[in-house]
Amino acid sequence: MTFEEYVLVRGVALVRLARLLTGDEHRAEDLVQEVLAKAYVRWGRVGTLDRPDLYVRRMVVNAHRSWLRRLVNREITVAAVRDSAIGRDCAAESAERDEVWRMVHQLPPRQRAVIVLRYYEDYDDATIAGLLQCSQGTVRTQAKRALDKLQRLRPEFHEPMGDRR
Repeated sequence: MTFEEYVLVRGVALVRLARLLTGDEHRAEDLVQEVLAKAYVRWGRVGTLDRPDLYVRRMVVNAHRSWLRRLVNREITVAAVRDSAIGRDCAAESAERDEVWRMVHQLPPRQRAVIVLRYYEDYDDATIAGLLQCSQGTVRTQAKRALDKLQRLRPEFHEPMGDRR
């Protein structure tokens, strides 16, 4: 697969992942652009991997973590993540989804990454551990802490997809 084909097929998903991690659509686009520029230079090696998408997603997560570490980038992002309008969504579903994402954005960055990768991207613990470069136990601990905090923020909140682990 050429780099251009990869970007056409997976570019939107990368921006979506970055948007969920950053909470800001414009910062997400910048983040993905930076990552794709780096991936392009290394595409001869990256494109030959069994799962180049996981490698590029790890680059997105790592670039976001690096950005958070820089003291210069401590601006406050938009609290709400707006999904594009879908005709069949009713107002109550949209309001609830927005409320949940506002709560997710109150989580620490690592917990937020675990929640996004587990419940939005539907990755298993092993894949998440590989992306975040930590153990599977750490993934489970971070997920538990995140869900506990979400439960405290909204007592009627239930785990989105049941207890998968």
